[in-house]
Amino acid sequence: MLNTVPDVIFKTRVRDESIGGENPFRWQDVSSDDIFKGKSIVILALPGAYTPTCSNKHLPGFDAKHQELIAHGIDEVYCLSVNDAFVMYQWGQHLKIANVKMLPDGNGEFTEAMGMLVKKHNVGFGNRSWRYSMLVEDKKILKIFSEPGQTDNCPDDPFTVSDVDTMLAYLQQQK
Repeated sequence: MLNTVPDVIFKTRVRDESIGGENPFRWQDVSSDDIFKGKSIVILALPGAYTPTCSNKHLPGFDAKHQELIAHGIDEVYCLSVNDAFVMYQWGQHLKIANVKMLPDGNGEFTEAMGMLVKKHNVGFGNRSWRYSMLVEDKKILKIFSEPGQTDNCPDDPFTVSDVDTMLAYLQQQK
């Protein structure tokens, strides 16, 4: 089990009005330090954008209770998936995500270094993240809520402990 988050570079897209046109975005590398250093962060990691559990429950739950997380001293909440920056952006727009930041791990480098990369070839997804949430303080992993049964080509999609209510209950106990 890791004690600190892996050092990787996330390939993101950021709005840049100086570009103009219909797609005013540019590539920006974001490091693990940029996200985690000196901050209290909640990550929700999930198998894929636009998938049923991820779209109907996991991500919307964290977005809806974002202020409750912030009230517990959390600086930012990120949704991480092994999807590219374009997909993550459009998915966030589609779901009208207002508070959770979308974090693309397109090559799965962070997910693999976390030990959470699984094969989902049985459903045509390739390699994806196992579903989990975690609390990180200044790059130190304080708590991980990983769904039970982590395995390649899992026949189902467990969603029992990585939800926002489990994270909130844990944060409440820490007071």
